[in-house]
Amino acid sequence: MIDLYYWPTPNGHKITIFLEEAGLPYTVHPVDIGAGDQFKPEFLAFSPNNKMPAIIDRAPADGGAPISVFESGAILQYLAGKTGRFLPADARARIEANEWLFWQMAGLGPMTGQYGHFHVYAPEPIAYARDRYRNEVLRLLGVLDRRLQGRAFVAGDEYTIADMAIHPWVNAYDKAPLDLSGFPDLIRWHAAVAARPAVQRAYALGEQYGAQREMTPEMRKHLFGTPTP
Repeated sequence: MIDLYYWPTPNGHKITIFLEEAGLPYTVHPVDIGAGDQFKPEFLAFSPNNKMPAIIDRAPADGGAPISVFESGAILQYLAGKTGRFLPADARARIEANEWLFWQMAGLGPMTGQYGHFHVYAPEPIAYARDRYRNEVLRLLGVLDRRLQGRAFVAGDEYTIADMAIHPWVNAYDKAPLDLSGFPDLIRWHAAVAARPAVQRAYALGEQYGAQREMTPEMRKHLFGTPTP
């Protein structure tokens, strides 16, 4: 059994996608990041960077004590190793999948997060920041679009944790949509992944939680470190 510490953000969706695809039993423990649950000592004990998602595997493959894992990319790699699924067996293909997983972790995720911050959450518009992150996200999506030319999935013909990691971060902000019309292969791939039943179940899970609440000063403090007036 996997204990999943989760909130419906792009990083949270990555893990529910894997768990649904693999059919692993799991229990959701909501971490309401707007309410500050990520700072509770009991959560920090196994997720010291005060970020979700995190997991505790109560039945690790070695039969030993429970294993906790934080950081979404590390969780995906751990679960792929546990199940033997969604990472290619071929060494070269496996490298490619991991390259694109780290590309998401180091590039698309952080840059898209900054794009969303300055276009959706910042208390005042800052033109330079908005342009800077919009341009960088579009550059990254162009890289992805070129990668997908002639490929069904990011690592080739095989659906992997790279696809699971990247998908939730494409056009992640409904209040600040990007024009993706210039990226036909990205659009094709994104629709194909979105049509997978396990992916649909993973995204539907998020609807059970209050991630779409209106921003309050208290939530802003928990999410962005902004002092409450």
